[in-house]
Amino acid sequence: MTTQNNGEKETSGLPTEDRDTQEITASQQASKVNAGLYIVATPIGNAQDITLRALNLLKVANTILCEDTRVTSKLLMIHGLSRKQCIAYHEHNADKMRPKVIEKIQAGEVVVLVSDAGTPLINDPGYKLVRDCANMNLPYTTAPGASSVISAMVLSGLPSDRFLYLGFLPNKSGQRKKTLEDIKSVRATLITLESPRRVAACLNDMAEVLGNREAAVTREITKKFEEVRRAPLPKLAEMYKEEDVRGEVVLVIGPPDETGEETTAEDLDALLENALARLSVRDAVAEVVGATGLKKRAVYNRALELSK
Repeated sequence: MTTQNNGEKETSGLPTEDRDTQEITASQQASKVNAGLYIVATPIGNAQDITLRALNLLKVANTILCEDTRVTSKLLMIHGLSRKQCIAYHEHNADKMRPKVIEKIQAGEVVVLVSDAGTPLINDPGYKLVRDCANMNLPYTTAPGASSVISAMVLSGLPSDRFLYLGFLPNKSGQRKKTLEDIKSVRATLITLESPRRVAACLNDMAEVLGNREAAVTREITKKFEEVRRAPLPKLAEMYKEEDVRGEVVLVIGPPDETGEETTAEDLDALLENALARLSVRDAVAEVVGATGLKKRAVYNRALELSK
């Protein structure tokens, strides 16, 4: 467990000899769970993607804080666990519930925090609860596991040595473009969550602001209809223009090109076709010139040909 004392972090929990023991039964493990807050990751789609430690913590918990008790109850039922200790903890009631949760931990309870899917606190409420535990020197730790952000990064085939997680981009196009402009120079792979209803619009804005970057649309990760599409942003925008997208979506966009390679004729056509579908010839040319650095006359001539 992690505790904080005078600004310094310490580790407490099982004695060293117990932690080093590799062969420990489930019943023994259950008896070793200390009071405190446990931030527990749950599956993002496939119910089998849950750790043994997470199952044990869910089993012995005095209280399970759930984003949606119905979702968590279903997971508990699948694994044959009791659902009686589930209580709601979400963005609408967190301020009211947090003092009560702190009281439970102070009283010696094992409190588990889960989200509907994946790792808690990633676009979910909970960081204030963790912060309060740290400030009050109450024990807390994490039981890591599934994460849609990391899973999408792995599946994308894009550089993973440095990446920036953006959460959900703004819903409105103007605000979304401004956010993308602010981070377009970051030399890292970008990861963002998106509503299936806005995938096409978001890809259009990304193609306009970020240019011809390699990207991937990951959908329904670990589920039956898992899908990954990889292509430059303009091509992806074209693919999804008329498509009815369903399920959970994570977008992964590669970093700015640092190789100095020239834009190919195929790349230029893809960028222009995407831009011309949204803009006048003049504005489309300006957008593509800004994204590629190509000469305006050459881009303009090709735009005229394509527009015919």
